[in-house]
Amino acid sequence: MNIIIIEDEIKTAKALKQLILSILPTARIKATIASIETAVSHLSQNKSPDLIFMDVQLADGLCFEIFKEVNVRCPVIFCTAYDEYALEAFKSNGVDYVLKPFSVESVAAAVQKVVNLKNFFQTRENALPDFEALLERIGVNGKKGFLVFKDNKYVTLLTEKIAFFFIKDETPMLMTFDQQQYQANQPLDEVHHLLAESQFFRVNRQYLINYSAVKEVEHYFGRKLFVRLSIPTPEKLIVGKEKSVQFLNWLENR
Repeated sequence: MNIIIIEDEIKTAKALKQLILSILPTARIKATIASIETAVSHLSQNKSPDLIFMDVQLADGLCFEIFKEVNVRCPVIFCTAYDEYALEAFKSNGVDYVLKPFSVESVAAAVQKVVNLKNFFQTRENALPDFEALLERIGVNGKKGFLVFKDNKYVTLLTEKIAFFFIKDETPMLMTFDQQQYQANQPLDEVHHLLAESQFFRVNRQYLINYSAVKEVEHYFGRKLFVRLSIPTPEKLIVGKEKSVQFLNWLENR
């Protein structure tokens, strides 16, 4: 089992590593990460581990910011000295929530839960339906349209007609392929969760773009990317270095 530890306290990370290896001697600790920024970069550029042990309160913020920047595809065991974030943890791939100071019993129980879940789904793999095909058939794999307001009228726009969503003067907006601009009724964070990941990408906090709108991509300073769309954007579209590999993979594997 390949495991990543995300913990900003060096002594705690070392103790947790020893504890994990005492429970799972064949486990491989692939990385020990201390910050949100490094975690996003690592998860964007490397193969997903089988399990992550993740401290909730890191030096540069709460770990839940990681899930806003990168798609975490494996189970997560959250570790913290407090239980106030338990609900948020279970909304973010959490399979268990271990309180500090760690004990062999609590960590072993959390690991066993992951193993049990893995075995459960492996033994039933052939019986599981093709969820991607099912979602496509019933039409929930991404919101199909948005209700917008302009010139004292409500208008329904098909999602496929929208080139990008963006923030203008702290207001969520959208731009269609025929360059019509409308105010969106929901914040970009909410809109992002309503759209198919294969079709729209959050290039930064200001822009959410349609795959069909991407014209070309150029290398930019500091391992960043400059994205040019088929229609003009109010500002330059820059993908940060921590998201650049993820963005290129999205373009290639869509």
